[in-house]
Amino acid sequence: MSTVSDIRAQFPQLSEKVYGKPLVYLDNAATSLRPQSVVRLWEDLSLRHNANVFRAVHKFSSEATRFYEDARRAVAAHIGAASQREIVFTSGDTASLNLVARCFGAAFVGPGDEILVAQSEHHSNLVPWQMLCREKGAHLKCLPVDEKGRLCVEMLPQMLSPRTKLLCVADISNVLGLRNPVAEIVRIAHEKGCPVLLDGAQGIVHEKVDVQALDCDFYTFSGHKVYASPGTGVLYGKRKWLEAMPPLMGGGEMIENVAWESSTYAAPPHKFEAGTPNISGVPTLVPALEMARTLNSGEIAAQAGAVRDFVLDALLAFPGLRLFGLPERKSDKVPIFSFTVEGVHHEDLALLLDKMGIAVRSGQMCAEPLMTRFGVTGMLRASFAPYNTMAEAEYFVTSLKKAIDMLK
Repeated sequence: MSTVSDIRAQFPQLSEKVYGKPLVYLDNAATSLRPQSVVRLWEDLSLRHNANVFRAVHKFSSEATRFYEDARRAVAAHIGAASQREIVFTSGDTASLNLVARCFGAAFVGPGDEILVAQSEHHSNLVPWQMLCREKGAHLKCLPVDEKGRLCVEMLPQMLSPRTKLLCVADISNVLGLRNPVAEIVRIAHEKGCPVLLDGAQGIVHEKVDVQALDCDFYTFSGHKVYASPGTGVLYGKRKWLEAMPPLMGGGEMIENVAWESSTYAAPPHKFEAGTPNISGVPTLVPALEMARTLNSGEIAAQAGAVRDFVLDALLAFPGLRLFGLPERKSDKVPIFSFTVEGVHHEDLALLLDKMGIAVRSGQMCAEPLMTRFGVTGMLRASFAPYNTMAEAEYFVTSLKKAIDMLK
């Protein structure tokens, strides 16, 4: 059984120093660190197995294709997809969301139709829908969050109409860190005949995902947030939707037959994977997801829960600190903490914490409408991963107090 110390030894960046102080990396919701298993595989594929996939019969192409398709099988198994044919590889969560917006929108959205998006969404799960609605003459509707950051799910049955073509919501907000009741949301939407897209950029890190149990129609995530190579992403789509959607791009490998007059397209998922893919990056999803399973089980998961509880209690006790995303139960929250401090600018706090060796995020977290909802221009966010220790959490709390005192 792995311990936290064992795990930390596999992430070389955790041993780095910042201004002479040990790094405390608390910007995991933006990008996770990468373990040696991921880097080793990427390097091996780049240096010893480099070739294009699918298109040749020589040994290296066959090997590259095997690594690439093994990753598709591993992702399908990890998220409980019915078939590996329901897994489309992209360059990231943003690309996956834009693919659905363009391709689902082309097939199913017309003038007067509606797209319903939660108020807490990342820009990547909002702007593509704005663009689609503008192009199609459709209407964008907002599912609000309450003062504690919880989705107003009770409003959902009245907000869904026969014209609502898709409901888009994250399973976990990158700002609020709350586990949204996505199983209930999917059930309500399906009762109204509306398909559901779940943005799993944070959920894939903190949850055991089962897309068949959730019954969602689409699920998206990025590799770089879950320990894999950057430039990798996943779109899960139920086969019926992928078959009905037109491709996003034309080019090599997404075709069945090409004539001068017209072309026919390959079956999913290849219909959506035009051109040369990230042949060295995509296979790193295999060791990355293995790492995610290790980090979300046993002693390591228990320690991560204790860290979350400690930081949550500490921040709630800070005078003048406003925490966004307040759970009914601690288990409803993942270790993503976004907050403001009265009389202190979030960026000034981030700069001081950086000098203390602590990497955090400041600003709007790519969720400007949510900032507007809460009447702030930005927040400070500390996002923990299971490789962060209780000692780091305690140092963060102590350093935050010191930084606030220095700025007041």
